Amino acid sequence: MFKIAYHPKAFLTLKRNIQPGLSARTQIIFVLEKETCTANKISKETGLNYTVVLYHLHLLETEHILNRRGRWSYVWRLTGIGQKRLLGGKETKKSIHREKVHT
Repeated sequence: MFKIAYHPKAFLTLKRNIQPGLSARTQIIFVLEKETCTANKISKETGLNYTVVLYHLHLLETEHILNRRGRWSYVWRLTGIGQKRLLGGKETKKSIHREKVHT
């Protein structure tokens, strides 16, 4: 489907996954994998516009892929939920199927 390899956590369930958004989220996630940092620092390291970085950070926060700490200058970090979400979906389907078979 996509020609370029994107980070698995860059894919969202609540929004359409189009190329520019996936590319921006992949860059943001790669920066956050190295260290926790502010949106301003992410913007400088990726070369993305500050408002674009904030938009995608909030999308990723909504999906519980990352969270923020602090008051005014938020420090963003990955939660590890992105991969668990994929595994949890498979396990949930299996448990639902098992319940249907037993009842």
